[in-house]
Amino acid sequence: MHLTHLACTACGQQHDAGIPQNVSPCCGKPLYPQYDLVAAARTLTKDALKTRGKSLWRYREVLPVKRDADIVTLGEGFTPLLPAPRLGAKHGLARLFIKDESQNPTQSFKARGMAAAVSMAKQFGLKKLAVPSAGNAAGAMAAYAARAGLEAHIFMPADTPKANIIECHELGAHVTLIHGLITDCGAEVAKRKAAEGWFDVSTLKEPYRVEGKKTLGYELAEQLDWTLPDVVLYPTGGGTGLVGMWKAFDEMERMGWIGKKRPRMFSVQATGCQPIVRAFQAGEKSAAEHVGAQTRASGLRVPKAIGDFIMLDILKKSGGGAVAVTDDEMIAGVREVGSAEGLFVAPEGAATYAALKHLLAAGTVRADESVVLFNTGAGVKYLECFGE
Repeated sequence: MHLTHLACTACGQQHDAGIPQNVSPCCGKPLYPQYDLVAAARTLTKDALKTRGKSLWRYREVLPVKRDADIVTLGEGFTPLLPAPRLGAKHGLARLFIKDESQNPTQSFKARGMAAAVSMAKQFGLKKLAVPSAGNAAGAMAAYAARAGLEAHIFMPADTPKANIIECHELGAHVTLIHGLITDCGAEVAKRKAAEGWFDVSTLKEPYRVEGKKTLGYELAEQLDWTLPDVVLYPTGGGTGLVGMWKAFDEMERMGWIGKKRPRMFSVQATGCQPIVRAFQAGEKSAAEHVGAQTRASGLRVPKAIGDFIMLDILKKSGGGAVAVTDDEMIAGVREVGSAEGLFVAPEGAATYAALKHLLAAGTVRADESVVLFNTGAGVKYLECFGE
């Protein structure tokens, strides 16, 4: 609504927001939408939010779609921030919360980004969208493309959870399974998109998925009465949610909603695929590809992320860090979270709980701090991960 331009995340150069774009023409890096926040703040106020609907579109003024008629929605966003008292009591934590993204349409956080991306595709008059996905982004893209009447062309690893594959087929998408990783799927999209007439909506290779994801940050602040938590643990594949939240915090400060205090942000990955963890521990500014990536948490099986340099900068600036956990820890964590709090979380969500235990044991997180774990999806979509 108040979108002014796109900015290169590497050099800051401005680019035209009035045409469909992927990465920045100047540096080949992700583009960030920028807004007239002074104008946005005239109507987007804390008081105004009290009367708005419970979806991510409550933050309409800082989302990119110009016309309400172009908004493609299934009711995504404003998921609950649930206190986790029994889980917290095990570790002496009085203020432990779980942001439960499984309650989104398509049962994962990916609905947020795809709602924004597909809405913008509709606004631009695009007809065919393509995406490489480890699973949940594919389901979300299929759903929102169907809602908008657009073609969805989806490329997934052949061993993607069956629920995701069935979901995409039943939503009318064109599904191609690739014997490889999400990076191989991305290479196939890149090779064919020009000839096929597809617009690529890959993570951070399209400017607007991050805008849907940034609403996680707005919601977190609003649900905690405009006081950000001390610690955020986020399961990180492509990392759009992590970078989106950080962008939201900056926008909220510029509108005068919050101060300079930020949560310590922790990226959580699998030991079998931990490019961000390795790079952070080595003090690197970008992350080398994790060769031979393996993990049952399909959303974490991203060996190379285009936004790696953004994530690493956030982790450093926030005073946070990066933690890798084993698949066995994740799967055990699913049952521990479920039996304590009644949430059947995805392995990626359980990874944040496993990481929290490591951080508490090391003294990196203190019992008197407020902590938010992000559950990014529903456990029911990962049934192959669990024994009977």
